[in-house]
Amino acid sequence: MKPDKSYITIILRRLKKKYPDAVCSLTWRDPLQLLVATILSAQCTDIRVNIVTRDLFQKYRSARDFATAELSELEKDIHSTGFYRNKAKNIKAACTIIDEQYGGEVPAGMSKLIALPGVGRKTANCVLGNGFGIAAGVVVDTHVERLSHRLGLSESNSPEKIEQDLMQIFPESEWIDISHRLILLGRESCPARKPKCNSCVLGDICPRVGVGCSQ
Repeated sequence: MKPDKSYITIILRRLKKKYPDAVCSLTWRDPLQLLVATILSAQCTDIRVNIVTRDLFQKYRSARDFATAELSELEKDIHSTGFYRNKAKNIKAACTIIDEQYGGEVPAGMSKLIALPGVGRKTANCVLGNGFGIAAGVVVDTHVERLSHRLGLSESNSPEKIEQDLMQIFPESEWIDISHRLILLGRESCPARKPKCNSCVLGDICPRVGVGCSQ
């Protein structure tokens, strides 16, 4: 059942007031850096990724730099982000395509992005929304997935279906920012364990689906 419009309006109004300047927490300067950082963020905290990319982006400054890197060296450079072998392979392969097919520039299109190794809709939405200002969809990470269930915005366990539900619920103009705000709310008030419902900005209207709250 689709949530009531007044409920969605309240969610948007309160989250905007609570997090007026919500942005991507990854550190980046151009779409290529954002793409690499987002690939590294899989199963890793943004804090750890930002520590790693601080030196990584000094060493590798272009798609060609990543494409021509020794795989073993790149693995060593990103080791602490976890799953480093697969991440290094995907970054090198994706940057090879970007260098050879797109002149070193990250393509600004969903179909072209998800065709790159290691890039799914979540990564593509992050790059398009934050790197190019293109609202192609909604980033659904673990925080957004969890809050979508608890707030009664989606009953699906599939990130792709959750994204489609959110795209139907929220105006397109909110697609980029709503994920940032839900992520911040998830980190601050609604973690996986012991959500702080009584101090949450949405605590009085949230249906608390599947939740046992703490103070």
